[in-house]
Amino acid sequence: MVAPFRFNKLLTPLSLLAFLGFLLLVNILSVNVAFGQSSTPLLRLQRSKAYLNLETNVVHAQGMNGITYGKSGDVFSYPNSLSCLVVYGDGKYVLEKREEATLGKPKIKTAEGTLTADDLQHLKGILDDEPLSKITTPNAPNLPDDAVTVREIESVDAQIDHSGKGQHFTTTKERIKTSATSGMDTYVDNGAPFQKTLNPLMKWFEGLEKKSKSDLKDSKPQYCVPMNVG
Repeated sequence: MVAPFRFNKLLTPLSLLAFLGFLLLVNILSVNVAFGQSSTPLLRLQRSKAYLNLETNVVHAQGMNGITYGKSGDVFSYPNSLSCLVVYGDGKYVLEKREEATLGKPKIKTAEGTLTADDLQHLKGILDDEPLSKITTPNAPNLPDDAVTVREIESVDAQIDHSGKGQHFTTTKERIKTSATSGMDTYVDNGAPFQKTLNPLMKWFEGLEKKSKSDLKDSKPQYCVPMNVG
């Protein structure tokens, strides 16, 4: 049996949130080239979900301390799903979805299209909402003292261009196994205070995903960015 350990003591100064943000930032240029655009995207949005069991990785990854740049143990090593969207000012967009229910057998699909004038205006109205425009990346979630294992990580990363002024934030929700006798998992979510503000954007994103479902075609990975977990 693996002894409980405190994740907040194992976190390096380079937190998971900063790490996710960095990966998406360095990928902007390659995405622009791939999509034939040179301008800054109006919106880049990625939602990631990975099912983990980090107590099996303590030896080689030292728990959450194993989150580093350049390691091979990225989220693609675990059952995961990623959805990422890039929208440009003229309404052109690309949506990529990656599903890897069976390790080593990812399914990647991409859809490209152009928003209608009304849809684009609706999106801009959401992005210009004052409470949304003030969101910044919150502090990493506080994990309980009796944490044993990170079972699941969900993250939302958004980059928004406000007439040349960039906004970037990442929120993270984690499902934690603890040593509590109840056997119930604990959830920590640093995005909870912004849920009401983020709902319109996430609902719009889910609507576009649903609308684009029939246009998705098999492709190679180009846009979704993994997070390393040691």
